Amino acid sequence: MFMPSMAASRLSFFIFATTLLFLTAPSQQIDDPIQFTYSGTTGPDKWGSLSPNFSMCVNGKAQSPINIVTSKAVLNKNLKPLIRSYGPTNVTLVNNKFNIGVRYPDHSGVLTIDNKIYTLKQMHWHAPSEHRIDGQRLAAELHLVHIADDGSVSVVAILFKFGHPDPLLARIQKKLNELAYEVKRHEESPITVGPFHPTEVRKRCHKYYRYVGSFTTPPCTQNVIWNILARVRSISRGQVEALKSPLDMRCKNNARPCQPMNGRHVELYDEDVIVMYVLARLVQQRVSNLISLQKASSDLINPSCKTKPKPRRWMAPP
Repeated sequence: MFMPSMAASRLSFFIFATTLLFLTAPSQQIDDPIQFTYSGTTGPDKWGSLSPNFSMCVNGKAQSPINIVTSKAVLNKNLKPLIRSYGPTNVTLVNNKFNIGVRYPDHSGVLTIDNKIYTLKQMHWHAPSEHRIDGQRLAAELHLVHIADDGSVSVVAILFKFGHPDPLLARIQKKLNELAYEVKRHEESPITVGPFHPTEVRKRCHKYYRYVGSFTTPPCTQNVIWNILARVRSISRGQVEALKSPLDMRCKNNARPCQPMNGRHVELYDEDVIVMYVLARLVQQRVSNLISLQKASSDLINPSCKTKPKPRRWMAPP
């Protein structure tokens, strides 16, 4: 998957520039045309033809989202825990027309993968979920988008099922209602949330799935490292409706269909299994050492003669 250094550098710059364009561009006005939607003539199956910049949406061979078949996920004992450090910061709630997002200022949080630091830039929601687990589509999905200094992108995805309200969304519920109210007034501008500390999304992760894919929205840029947390959180139906309410009618169900794997593999990090594996190896090594020690002790106590004495021949007395 990796290219020569010069080509990789150019690709990283393109990813970085494209991502910044989408992450930092001001929110569209209510009467601005939407370049893509999730239904009709501008729906997912038409994205590739809407703009030359969207060609990867139809031509890319490593697209997202995907259906994660848990029985086929390959345990990778070399994967490390996701180290996430998100501090309290002033954030902005934005209606992107195709999703509701929270925009972060610089230096507000980081994700560390293999000693490489990715800075948290924004997070946004999709409802229903985009990734499927064993063919099942869930109620919603939260994407936390991180970018490294070289332009590399890594996304942490959290899946939700219907149930109790999500504490994180509960903190910005009033702001979501304000977004919906602004849409009704045909006015829109980013809404300042104020100090925001996403403690709920930085809890220790014991199990996750990883694969290399793409953005799930145009321009569908590839080489994105996806980390899908295995623990499914809960969200209320009212919260899902609040996420959909400010959106354009054609984007209220903003989940792209699952894309072909095209030979890709999903890796699994499972802390419990890895710990058991390490313990089993230690026990195996300890048993092996004890057997060797026991054998050495036995040899010292009962040394074996290398040569057996010849039996004496009996001779009759003269």
